[in-house]
Amino acid sequence: MTDVYGTPKKKWTRSLLFKIGVEALRKQGYEVKRIDGSGKSSVRRIAKGNQNLKVSIRTTQDKWIAFPRNGDDTAWITLSEVDAVVAVSVDNVGDPKIAQVHMLPGDDLRQRFDRAYRARIDAGYQIPLGRGVWVSLYREEADEPVVNVGAGAGLAYPPFAQVPLQPKSAAVQSEPSGNSVIEPRTVTERDGEQPLTIPEAKRRLALYLGVDPSSIKITVEA
Repeated sequence: MTDVYGTPKKKWTRSLLFKIGVEALRKQGYEVKRIDGSGKSSVRRIAKGNQNLKVSIRTTQDKWIAFPRNGDDTAWITLSEVDAVVAVSVDNVGDPKIAQVHMLPGDDLRQRFDRAYRARIDAGYQIPLGRGVWVSLYREEADEPVVNVGAGAGLAYPPFAQVPLQPKSAAVQSEPSGNSVIEPRTVTERDGEQPLTIPEAKRRLALYLGVDPSSIKITVEA
């Protein structure tokens, strides 16, 4: 699982993406409220007109999202409880300039994660209960490599809002008109790129190659 708190910049970016998701919902006319006693920081109740949905707002800095299985392997933690997932991703992993906000129907996403989980178990993957199963938002779904099973929710449900990740402000541009710009939302910036760690490099290579991270070995020579 990606360590979103691994560096100050990652932690700041995660917080920014989450705020962008909440703000994008509000600009679409939703009232966004925390759910008292839910115990889940990502879960919100959103309402607009006759719509009243329980959603999980998930952020990703590598275009993959994850949910873990529960302790008795009967359901997905959080995912099995919500009507939809609001996924806030970036346009480019190495040089993100835009946040993309998707509304992903819960039923469709559960089916995708079910397919992904079963395919990996059938392929011999060891997935401890409670550990996240990662699914790509933007890859085309395919049987091979196995990590592409369940992928593509971000393609099936295009972003309803795009937010420039500007250093000092973020203006939300709503679709499909592409012309309405919502007032800037001020944010602060942390300077400095952090080095890529060996565990993170192994994780990314494993995702790309469709293998378990434990099979990746990296040698660094001075």
